[in-house]
Amino acid sequence: MSSDTPSTDAPHESLPGGPARRRGPFRAGERVQLTDVKGRMHTVVLTHDGYFQSQRGSFRHSELIGKPDGTVVDTPTGHQLLALRPLLSDYVLSMPRGAAVIYPKDAGQIVQMGDIFPGARVVEAGVGSGALSMSLLSAVGEDGHLISVERREDFADIAIGNVESWFGDRHPAWEVRTGDLAEVLPEAVEPASVDRLILDMLAPWENLDVAADALVPGGVLVAYVATTTQLSRLAEDIRGTENFTEPQAWESMMRTWHLEGLAVRPDHRMIGHTGFLLTTRRLAPGNSPPRRKRRPAKGAYPADAEWTPDEVGERPISEKKIRRVRRDVRRRAEMAQFGVAGAPGTTADNSTGAQAETPSSDDAAAAAPEDGTA
Repeated sequence: MSSDTPSTDAPHESLPGGPARRRGPFRAGERVQLTDVKGRMHTVVLTHDGYFQSQRGSFRHSELIGKPDGTVVDTPTGHQLLALRPLLSDYVLSMPRGAAVIYPKDAGQIVQMGDIFPGARVVEAGVGSGALSMSLLSAVGEDGHLISVERREDFADIAIGNVESWFGDRHPAWEVRTGDLAEVLPEAVEPASVDRLILDMLAPWENLDVAADALVPGGVLVAYVATTTQLSRLAEDIRGTENFTEPQAWESMMRTWHLEGLAVRPDHRMIGHTGFLLTTRRLAPGNSPPRRKRRPAKGAYPADAEWTPDEVGERPISEKKIRRVRRDVRRRAEMAQFGVAGAPGTTADNSTGAQAETPSSDDAAAAAPEDGTA
């Protein structure tokens, strides 16, 4: 090894999300993704006393601990399983969730089109299960600052568990607050001090004034909504404030392809609509947006009625499910901390080793968020 090669014990290696958690042999308490010859994926938390079992073979976790990333396990039944550390996109689709998550295809668009840069001061409202928080923290880095505001304490608890499980510890750039954005944000930040603001909520137009006060001139506002009615109302209210540039909106769809020899064709199913994204930028104080030259279509006007969750198709989440997910998050944290399935306080079955099947693309499409709350 040359003298220019960084050592594996450099100070930044131990930081949350640092290279030390992405390199080296598999360790107890670490998450591993197993793929069989049929392409089925399982996410497993390795423990010293864990045991993996499926239709495609079984093995003890101790056989994999200490092996390098990308190891192929030969099972006693003659099957092979590929073991890899899961990517963030894999983890998001397999982690415990209460609220629906923002899918990787939309999180990537938010990071890119929202111009989330290292060291940025970012606020997200509507944390849900923490999926977007992880992408934002990876983008702002150790020197940035992300404030995540969530109305529900149980959702915030699940998000904290998922994010800390992914990074291995509480990220130094992350701050979580519970409550309504309109009340929390003025107390959390100084006026004109936020670089980027992401709204993932039922009625984002209710927070446009507080968002305008918090954003720096030229700062980017990103909104994620599920329905066309929400998108229309938000765009019209943004124009009505005269504090922002003309809003831009779009959606993205993802279709995978079948690749085998000359049989190269699109897959029959795809992840279609999950939500609409809208971006706009804060004007300098005292300035108004240039007057639009085009004439609005007949009947194009914002709705004045009060919005309810039922009107936009928000699906209720049972308290039973929330309690189950919170228990699952705590159990995974204990397994990661102690490296055994039978850690103190856990109710896990030591024979299974906490395995969870990663949703297929069909499952992901079926579970696409409909309520605009990720």
